[in-house]
Amino acid sequence: MKRLINTIVSVTIISSAPLLAQMQPKEAFEYMKEVLKGDWKLSPKEKQIGTTGAHEHPAVKRLLGTDKTGVAYKVIARDSTLQEDLLPNTMKQMVTMYHCDDFNECNELLATHYCAKRNQPSFIFNTKESTKERLVFDCDMERSEVCDSDEAHVHKIILELSNNNNHLKSSYIVWKDGERASHHSIYHFDRK
Repeated sequence: MKRLINTIVSVTIISSAPLLAQMQPKEAFEYMKEVLKGDWKLSPKEKQIGTTGAHEHPAVKRLLGTDKTGVAYKVIARDSTLQEDLLPNTMKQMVTMYHCDDFNECNELLATHYCAKRNQPSFIFNTKESTKERLVFDCDMERSEVCDSDEAHVHKIILELSNNNNHLKSSYIVWKDGERASHHSIYHFDRK
């Protein structure tokens, strides 16, 4: 009997361990506002690792390794929204707005991506895949028709922080015709 109880306790502890590491929507939103806020510059070409070449686009290439802002995060609307301004002042400029479904409760962390592809997919925070180093947003199939369409659209956003939150890899994973495309908008940034 004692062995059975020890086994049950061990299984319970092991089973619940991943749950403790999961970020909840409100915690993630507060964390994002804290660590992302400010201006980031596009990392030099040699740091653009694990991308599909989006940094080589003529509108983006001129930002590589300069002190110009490549992405800026600003808290707006009385602390209720985090605005991401990606590649400002270029023809590839895009904006993503991150916010809670309800500011006080924050049961779901949502985002809307205003894309250079001229569509606006909606996203929902993935609590199972996200950590403080890797924030994952999935296309929201319930709230956004474009997510379930054949139209080319960003289907997943992944924000990866490293180097004491001074380096950011932003991945905007594209889907087309109902499946993952071969080229994505993936960029590396360094805090200014």
